[in-house]
Amino acid sequence: MPKSADRSLPSLSVRIDLDADERIGPGKILLLENIRTCGSISAAGRAMEMSYKRAWDLVDEINRICRQPAVERQTGGKNGGGAVLTPFGTTLIARYRKIERSVAIAARKELEALRKDIGRSKPKKSADR
Repeated sequence: MPKSADRSLPSLSVRIDLDADERIGPGKILLLENIRTCGSISAAGRAMEMSYKRAWDLVDEINRICRQPAVERQTGGKNGGGAVLTPFGTTLIARYRKIERSVAIAARKELEALRKDIGRSKPKKSADR
């Protein structure tokens, strides 16, 4: 299927509810990916246009609900501190992205059908307007 057709396909967003109040979703995973890329919580937050406090609160929440750290802060050094993903954090990202891909593959036919249904249900524009 041409890429242009893929772009018009509705997309899914995966949120994993671990408990009534504990969830992992695309925002937290993107934050972890940005921490891996940027090397700090503050830079990762800025990349997502969020405050350091919000980014730190999300990291704290991830570490708490997973019951093991996904991110560790580093202090000192010539460039100051930073943050790194733990091996668990790297695995968490990989597992989430694998689940996301699996869901997208499983839902592809239904998303294509939905796109067609929605396309048929749009009102036609009148030539008189």
